[in-house]
Amino acid sequence: MNIVEQFPVEIMEEANVWIPMPDGTRLAARIWRPKNGKPVPAILEYIPYRKRFGSAPRDEMMHPYVAGHGYACVRVDIRGSGESEGLLEDEYLQQELDDGCEILRWLAEQPWCTGDVGMIGISWGGFNGLQIAAMQPPELKAVVAVCATDDRYADDVHHMGGCLLGDNISWASVMFAYNSIPPDPELVGEKWRDMWFERLEGNGPWLETWLRHQSRDDYWRHGSVNEDYSAIKCPVYAVSGWADGYSNAVFRLVENLEGPRKGLIGPWSHKYPHMGVPGPAIGFLQETLRWWDYWLKDKETGIMDEPRLRVWMQESVPPSPAYKERPGHWVAEDTWPSNRVSPQRYPLGDHRLESPEDNPGDFELTVQSPLTLGLFAGKWCSYAAGPDMAFDQREEDGGALVFQSMPLESDLEIMGLPAAELEVSVDRPTAMIAVRLSDVAPDDKATRVTYGLLNLNHHEGSDHPQRLEPGKRYRVQVKMNGIAHAFPKGHRLRLSLSTSYWPLAWTPPEPVRLKVHTGNSSLELPERLPQETDRQLMPFGQPECAPPPAITRLTEEHHNWLVHRDLANSASTLEVINDSGSYRLEAIDLNVQARVVETYSSVDDDFTSPQAEVVTERSLWRDDWGIRTVTRTLLTASPEAFHLHANIDAYEQSGEVEKRVYCNTWSREIPRYHV
Repeated sequence: MNIVEQFPVEIMEEANVWIPMPDGTRLAARIWRPKNGKPVPAILEYIPYRKRFGSAPRDEMMHPYVAGHGYACVRVDIRGSGESEGLLEDEYLQQELDDGCEILRWLAEQPWCTGDVGMIGISWGGFNGLQIAAMQPPELKAVVAVCATDDRYADDVHHMGGCLLGDNISWASVMFAYNSIPPDPELVGEKWRDMWFERLEGNGPWLETWLRHQSRDDYWRHGSVNEDYSAIKCPVYAVSGWADGYSNAVFRLVENLEGPRKGLIGPWSHKYPHMGVPGPAIGFLQETLRWWDYWLKDKETGIMDEPRLRVWMQESVPPSPAYKERPGHWVAEDTWPSNRVSPQRYPLGDHRLESPEDNPGDFELTVQSPLTLGLFAGKWCSYAAGPDMAFDQREEDGGALVFQSMPLESDLEIMGLPAAELEVSVDRPTAMIAVRLSDVAPDDKATRVTYGLLNLNHHEGSDHPQRLEPGKRYRVQVKMNGIAHAFPKGHRLRLSLSTSYWPLAWTPPEPVRLKVHTGNSSLELPERLPQETDRQLMPFGQPECAPPPAITRLTEEHHNWLVHRDLANSASTLEVINDSGSYRLEAIDLNVQARVVETYSSVDDDFTSPQAEVVTERSLWRDDWGIRTVTRTLLTASPEAFHLHANIDAYEQSGEVEKRVYCNTWSREIPRYHV
């Protein structure tokens, strides 16, 4: 990363600025803008991750860089987070979006703003950028949405193909912990403690709310901009990475938005592309400046003359739970869907993936996967960029129904969303299917290229799932995540089907035997021929950023994934350790500590035994002031219901003494609804 310290424009910083809302609540903003005070466009990032300490290192590397090129960059904590007043009671509530429109209006009225505002954000900030754009506030002129989705039910952290995701549990626990943290007394003064207790008493496990909405209902339709793409009029730049959980949305936004739009998908995980891992990272801040200059300053930068969609065509690599770099090359399409991508059908035969021209006949093949198939699947979304990606698929394929091709006679490139077209029957009224596409090298190592899940009770849609009739044949399509991948000559394609994928997805209530009727079943691949125009693409610049804040590390970070097998008791546990250690932000003399441990366990093939537990600990301290919170979330299930248990403990330090000042416990039973 190239650290840039001198910019075209000298900037100033305002560490905490209050933005009033119509109901009297004040939201806290951190602002970087040109020192000369001349009016410039503003760019808003609007998220709940604590501008004071949480996202501060990332903020300081990004926003001063853009401000130094003639913009006012504004980082606002959502109502009830950071120093912002009020309560944060769920994600993407209408109150949050209304507040966002008020922030835009306030920014446009400032003497240092031209009245034109853009929004940028990764994850939550990308979501609300799209959602606020759909409300059409006149001040919002353009959006950059990174690692975001247009569909909160079908393509977010909560569900996939109607299956309940493990990330749904871990993400709820992350916010449970974040919401337990007070504002910084240095900014809000003596009322910090009242604000803290308001949050503690108003906090609760969001997982309860999410579990009460197991199908696609109005709760998930709210904030899903795919309900009406035409509502978004302003230009949108949609960005993601293949290791991220939100790459599919880029394809849909580029296809369905009616206004100016662009799409970019790299090899990255859930990170801004100038910090992208797996690499190569790119000069994303320079790219956004070209976007902002065009849409907010009317400068001709050439960005809209370039192809509408640009993606990283990944080359074959050995399987690994972490990659520093993913080899490949950039490819581009002027429109999406592209007429240069054509579907190719590979029929399923007797445990074989046949060539498109073959007609292998009809076979009836069965599989009943072990409950633990999925321990090596990685996370639905790679947040840490390792070791949270899928491991060698040979570890999983012993419990799956496998269809494998002959060695490829020539290189094969795919770009888009593969799908499995299947005719299936099951012996239980509730069932799921996990589908994986792997790249098998001559040494037999199998690298997962992409995968998809389908709760078979949702085969006709997720609005009103239905019980299955045991023994009845169903025609289903299991869409896999979009990908661009080059299979080399001599490698094999492998399609693997399983009836569980724990803990990436919650298991069905009982073991299921799946029959696949191959005569009407196939793998559909979006094949793309290499294009000479790909070689002519303008390269991205090297990643640049402003200097990071001065940080003194107090204890080291530790991230790991551990699979434990207790053979004596037939017990299996996946332990995910995300220990950020502790460090001091020197500029504000604030010490920060965070640790999260997730454990997913099960016993033998007892489908009522899976349980997920997430324990978090967060601390802040300065001089003789300090706080610490500990949250725990535990989810189990019977065939009829989910059982949620959660608790929170908050501690306050005065001098050398720490005492518990708050505790609360929740215990809820939530009926299962065809999941």
